[in-house]
Amino acid sequence: MTQSTTCSNASKAIDIRYRLEPDLTELLQHLGYEFRDPALLRRALAHRSWCSEVGGEPSNERLEFLGDAVLGWVVADIAYRRHGELTEGKLTDLRKSVVNASALAEVAQEIELGPCLLLGKGEDAAGGRTKPSILSDALEAVLGAVYLDGGSEAAFALIERLFVQRMTVAALRLDRLDFKTVLQELTARLHDTAPVYVLSDTGPDHDKRFFATVIVAGQLVGKGEGRSKKTAEQAAAEEAWLALSNTAASNTAAR
Repeated sequence: MTQSTTCSNASKAIDIRYRLEPDLTELLQHLGYEFRDPALLRRALAHRSWCSEVGGEPSNERLEFLGDAVLGWVVADIAYRRHGELTEGKLTDLRKSVVNASALAEVAQEIELGPCLLLGKGEDAAGGRTKPSILSDALEAVLGAVYLDGGSEAAFALIERLFVQRMTVAALRLDRLDFKTVLQELTARLHDTAPVYVLSDTGPDHDKRFFATVIVAGQLVGKGEGRSKKTAEQAAAEEAWLALSNTAASNTAAR
């Protein structure tokens, strides 16, 4: 059996479904990278819920910390070199458009990262494999693992391949990246009202994650999350803006 398909029994106290590691063949194909040390990838996939169940296993949180920094560096480098026409403020907006929980979760889904995660039984049953926060953190951990395993060139090449197309698209619509503003303009036109944001958070002060919902005319029209209130609200506003825009377009076409 290969490194990507074999696994050791993590604990006799949990059933075989949680002892066996997932088949990583497709994930490795999506990454296009062969790990010299497969244990790094395994650690990148280990959520803290799984680690607390099996005991003695390190979670992916340290790799996530590293991957977040590596991702920020690479995206900033690509933005600077490929978009010389953009001001500092627009470069910042471009980076934010792809380095956020929602965008990272989408990339994680594209490379089928969810099925490969090592999750505790409770988290798995609660739909953890599709949670944006878990997916985005795991993707950053994988990027950190590639950086440690293959160095800066390998990490740069992978991030460039996964994100450059998104950055190109985002650069074409930078005038609409402030979704809170465009949502407010849209709701004023459609409903003669302003969107209402409801915020909540979880986690310790040094590692909080924020959640936002958008209410328009009494209806919940968008959700978002992020590591800051602003990021969560922007993500929720984007989802709401897309939903309301599509509804408005459909209503217009039906007339």
